[in-house]
Amino acid sequence: MIFYATASANQNDLVEMEARQAGSTDVYVTNGGVEFEADLAVAYRFCLWTRTATRVLLALFQDECVTSADELYDSSIQIPWENWVTPENTFAVTETVTDCRWLKNSHFAALRVKDAIVDRIREHFEDKRPNVDRDVPDVTFHIHVDGERVVWYVDFSGKSLHKRGYRKMQTDAILTEYLAAALLYRSDWRKSLDGEDGPEPLLDPFCGSGTICIEAAWMATDTAPGLLNTSKFAFFKLPIHDPDVWEDILDEAAARQEEGRKQQVKIYAWDKDPEALGIAKANAQAAGVADIIEFARHDVKDLTAGDIPVERGCIVTDPPYGVRLENENIENLYIAMGRQFNSLFAGWRIAILCGDQQLLSYVDMKPNRTNTLFNGGMPCQIAHYYVFTEEERAEMIAKAEQKRRERLAKPLTPGAEMAANRLKKNLAALKPLMEAQNVSSYRIYDADMPEYSAAIDLYENRWISLQEYAAPSSIDPEDAIRRLEELIDATERVTGIDRDMIFVKQRTQQKGLNQYEKLATTNRFFIMRENGLKFMVNFTDYLDTGIFLDHRPVRRMIREMSDGKRFLNLFCYTGTATAYAAAGNALSTVSVDASSTYLDWALKNMQLNGFTGMNHFFYKEDCIEWLFDTYDRFDLIFCDPPTFSNSKSRRTFDVDQDQVKLIRACMMHLEKDGTLIFSNNYRKFQLDERLYEQFAVQDISSETIGDDFKRDEKIHKCFLIRHKKVTPQKAQPEIRTIRKAVLKKPLD
Repeated sequence: MIFYATASANQNDLVEMEARQAGSTDVYVTNGGVEFEADLAVAYRFCLWTRTATRVLLALFQDECVTSADELYDSSIQIPWENWVTPENTFAVTETVTDCRWLKNSHFAALRVKDAIVDRIREHFEDKRPNVDRDVPDVTFHIHVDGERVVWYVDFSGKSLHKRGYRKMQTDAILTEYLAAALLYRSDWRKSLDGEDGPEPLLDPFCGSGTICIEAAWMATDTAPGLLNTSKFAFFKLPIHDPDVWEDILDEAAARQEEGRKQQVKIYAWDKDPEALGIAKANAQAAGVADIIEFARHDVKDLTAGDIPVERGCIVTDPPYGVRLENENIENLYIAMGRQFNSLFAGWRIAILCGDQQLLSYVDMKPNRTNTLFNGGMPCQIAHYYVFTEEERAEMIAKAEQKRRERLAKPLTPGAEMAANRLKKNLAALKPLMEAQNVSSYRIYDADMPEYSAAIDLYENRWISLQEYAAPSSIDPEDAIRRLEELIDATERVTGIDRDMIFVKQRTQQKGLNQYEKLATTNRFFIMRENGLKFMVNFTDYLDTGIFLDHRPVRRMIREMSDGKRFLNLFCYTGTATAYAAAGNALSTVSVDASSTYLDWALKNMQLNGFTGMNHFFYKEDCIEWLFDTYDRFDLIFCDPPTFSNSKSRRTFDVDQDQVKLIRACMMHLEKDGTLIFSNNYRKFQLDERLYEQFAVQDISSETIGDDFKRDEKIHKCFLIRHKKVTPQKAQPEIRTIRKAVLKKPLD
């Protein structure tokens, strides 16, 4: 027989492994699940033991060429349904439909199959028919339509295969049993189950309902999940069910459990919420593993060395994410978690499941690897870490330092020496200026020498962002690579920043949708400081780092102008200007951007600086459309549009061609005494003359370029735009004239 086991996304390989462990040798991974050949014994064993599959279906029939609902009915009525259901039974039909042009409504497929089943049964049972019961049917059939290919199944396991039955209560944060099992399978802890010394100690410091610890206890004791409720399976009502084979499979599982319970297992479930601990204990009791899980109330932030139960082990956990915690924000929890793991759990291996990948950047640890799982359709990342012991860290540092000394001992090439000399000269001039201005992130080089064409930004004297400008086609590719290496060598030698902290990207002209594509997916963020504020920066995943260093004077000006003002930030990017306005005591802020990624980044920057009040608003909208859709008015507007923007979901934007429409739309929302700060980085930008005629315009570009960008005064353009003042002397005669004209009109 051919069975199909459904699986959540990115778990097919785990279900495949379980099918092979159950005894199947012919296993095929497909979209959405795993197909495998099996006899009854293997199928029973799989249903009893699977920890990650959500449903098991038995294939009955397939047709490779169905092109209409009528053909679906014709094929369905040929299947011997009388072998599976009688008039005394109830049944239901479920369906999945993908890439099918001939079906406008997927439920109609199930309806046509239901009609075929009823008509077929009537033919064989003297016009008697079975009833449909969608809630608790005796037999459930399933139809899968993929284009013109149709497969008919009977439900073998039942829909609730993934529901073990031990969760009598649960906390607000729900981690499904099969997802907890997948997390454990992906973790390093699972490898210890096959070791000679038995399973390693396992700790979940955010145990919640206890799901991870209970699933781990079952794995460690070789307990089949299906043993908790052996009467729940759908196959008991199928005519092919063989009680003797089933009893043999049960006896086999019971024997394995008895042997597994002899293992020395240490599992620790912690939570700071006593109610959650009570729920976890009750669930563990229902699962039959309360005796091998040690429960304790602990807050991760307050742990001490004396709280750690064993010297080495594994942490597998699903900490809170996506919600604010009482009296603190969620980012602080992850910062504290990383600090505690690093200081108290030396030698431990850690797996953290998180539905918000950026939160993991607050854990000051570098993952060895990552996996992606889906929880209710939401992508979640598992980050795997190893916490080095002091001895291991010392050894690694010594090796790295030795390599660094060897590298720095090598003489620079003439080209690298020339680049180094220029960098030394630049730093000698810039460093005193930046220190006097309390600036710790600034540009130290910008294509000063044509043969070394790159922009080099120093962040916090800890990191370097080196963006190489693409070499023209006339330059030999090998020469371009050599020059880049020479520039990197010179940068490391002059700044003293280790090569691992020099992040290199190539900056090319971005066109179309490419400007929105990620360059990488490390999700590695750092925290930089500027004028007393903190911002998240990312040196690898995006074209820009998350902050425009050339706008530093503009941001400072925004803070000075924001006191008591209603502030609007258009094309807000990562919200750095919004944070400055909030720091300047703005009455309210509104941030608008078409990118959900950047808006989320902006929200985190605001939270990082403690600006979490009800007066800060974020909108994911096309900025120009938003301006025409809202009636709000503002005292201070900052508009820093891209030079060019294109997306499937919104209109093309060109700052040169669309400047008049954009600025006029901004001015519609600006109070009569308000100010629009309009900035952009188009090097050839000229403000349209019509705007000078209509508004009071002041070009402040030169005043908003910091000392580190003086060598390139075309880095951006910046204007203050206000409504023109109308004097009363000129206005009154016009008003009197209008009044006279009105009075001369005849009365109706």
